[in-house]
Amino acid sequence: MSPDDVLVRFRGVTKDYRGLRPLRIAELDLHAGRSIALVGFDQPMAEVLVDLITGAILPDSGDVIAFGRPTSAIPDPDAWLTTLDEFGLLTDRAVLVEQFTVGQNLAIPISLAIDDMPPDVKARVADLAREVGLDRELERQAGVVSPAARARIRLGRALALGPRVLLAEHPNATLSADDASAFAADLFRIVEARGLASVVLTADIGFARAAAREVLVLEPSTGALKPSSGWRRWFS
Repeated sequence: MSPDDVLVRFRGVTKDYRGLRPLRIAELDLHAGRSIALVGFDQPMAEVLVDLITGAILPDSGDVIAFGRPTSAIPDPDAWLTTLDEFGLLTDRAVLVEQFTVGQNLAIPISLAIDDMPPDVKARVADLAREVGLDRELERQAGVVSPAARARIRLGRALALGPRVLLAEHPNATLSADDASAFAADLFRIVEARGLASVVLTADIGFARAAAREVLVLEPSTGALKPSSGWRRWFS
């Protein structure tokens, strides 16, 4: 692969986040179209990693390079927001407006006109809902839908602006085993269909193998990311 298609690069990164030990990532290259799942990151560590990738925080040492530029070189908040638009963030930190419908929640990244949506916004919301499996839930209030539907709302919002990289923080944490299996399959399908690069952080090796083409396990003491003992089933 050409160095030009490296969307995110880590080299010798450490970040103290008041955990048992600092987060260490010795080396990581996320190429365009590469889907990886990372195992060995608890919830706080996963949040720190995502914030490092997006430039929301800076490493204590080492380099994080996003889209060819060190995150330390992002000059101002406007430039950071422009970079942030390249990422789709699938995280429970993304607050859902529970009194809004599923459709209105999906529309939030697209338009402020959510009470009386213009036809083009309605069409985009309908497309997103079909893509993430929510087309039968559009008129339901977000506060009463299942955990699986809430995860799919967050996925739809992460995809709404057409990101180049999808970042998922423990997306299966609140899901039953059956719901997690279905969600992993749909997540993988969508990433492949869109040609996205993706990073899925999870504690479940089975979910990891179903949600990404490649699974890497963190060695905390060194920051090495090592391939797991198995790969995603070829027929998935």
